[in-house]
Amino acid sequence: MTSKLSTEIIDRIKHRDAIVGIIGLGYVGLPLVKAITNAGLKVIGQDNDPAKIDKLNRGETYIAHLPGQDFKTLIDKKQFRATTDIKVLAEADAVLICVPTPITEHREPDLSFVEGSARAMATALRPGQLIILESTTYPGTTRDVMKPILEQTGLKSGTDFLIAYSPEREDPGNPSFETSTIPKVVGGDGPDALEAALALYNQFVPKTVPVSSLETAEAVKITENVFRAVNIALVNELKLVYGEMGIDVWEVIEAAKTKPFGYMAFYPGPGLGGHCIPVDPFYLSWKARAYDFPARFVELAGEVNDAMPRIVVERLGEQLSRRSKKSLNGARILMMGLAYKKNVDDLRESPAMVLYELLEARGAVVEYHDPFIPEIHETRDHPTLTGRKSVGLNAKSVASYDAALIVTDHDNVDYNLLVKNSILVVDTRNAVAKFVKGEHANVYKT
Repeated sequence: MTSKLSTEIIDRIKHRDAIVGIIGLGYVGLPLVKAITNAGLKVIGQDNDPAKIDKLNRGETYIAHLPGQDFKTLIDKKQFRATTDIKVLAEADAVLICVPTPITEHREPDLSFVEGSARAMATALRPGQLIILESTTYPGTTRDVMKPILEQTGLKSGTDFLIAYSPEREDPGNPSFETSTIPKVVGGDGPDALEAALALYNQFVPKTVPVSSLETAEAVKITENVFRAVNIALVNELKLVYGEMGIDVWEVIEAAKTKPFGYMAFYPGPGLGGHCIPVDPFYLSWKARAYDFPARFVELAGEVNDAMPRIVVERLGEQLSRRSKKSLNGARILMMGLAYKKNVDDLRESPAMVLYELLEARGAVVEYHDPFIPEIHETRDHPTLTGRKSVGLNAKSVASYDAALIVTDHDNVDYNLLVKNSILVVDTRNAVAKFVKGEHANVYKT
């Protein structure tokens, strides 16, 4: 039987009277703003970075595929407010927490953002609210970490407020999918919380997938990303094995994926990037150790994928020596692309940043070209690269480098110009084969 608490929240949602709060206005939070306001609900967005809030209020954004004017229009229509003040979220009926969940240098979960957001939300928590965590994390986080922090207020989950978990499923830069077209997995701290959370998400996603518990919902997202990490590690290893045999792994994959059953194509690369795949599997392996059950596949996949940037640097050094009789020390290297995936401006966990530092540590003089990243903004893990600027791409400039290293295969790059004028092109993404016709003696795929 539905409680009075959940009934009141559900009624406000269905009558479009509910206000939704979002903590964290990044690659998950901002798309949620658009999806929820398009459904006719008002949104209060909170972020601790005043620069982000100022940009949104000026009609600008910090994410290339999300036009700033869209949010300025929402602000002008009073459908959306952006603020650094967490106390304003006391006005919200439902609050979605969308903050980073990185790992430490020892590959252990760093829940400081989740814990900090929960403590901040506790100062605004009032009876009758629905609190949903969307950040990817290990099973047990919502119940064992977030819930106790919120209940330190004296309010109790299931009696005074409701808690749910629904993992984000964003794919930045993918034109085929956005928040409002992707099914949502939802788990609740009891049936009332589940029903209220389903009512909210049913307003702006095509399908909701209820599961039996908070922990099951958390495990769903971990499973999705472990699946990808393990399979990418597999093709990265196959690339190395087949390379020794003189076999092009890219050709193998293209032929294999013609099989209409029993095979799914994954592609090798210079290392893992993004906010999920390089990080989330280690949340599971860390949690598994608490049960004295090592997640061996997960940890092995992590070792393979983490090794890829160093292997790329070694292969680049070998090709420089073989073709130009030069070493990496003193060589001028043009890195093509910094973003972790093509056609986005996202640097999170990008292997390009690791490659940049590895090459400079070997004495190389490195510059980069990325049409989506004109300047490297400050990052937690690579502070020495802050402020580096993208260089122009023309025949003269390309010819001045000892090698070009393709790290990200953006579509809007003149690969013909690159191949025609480069002394050496080392291609980690099979970009030349996709964009330039014919065989090219100066191109080496790795």
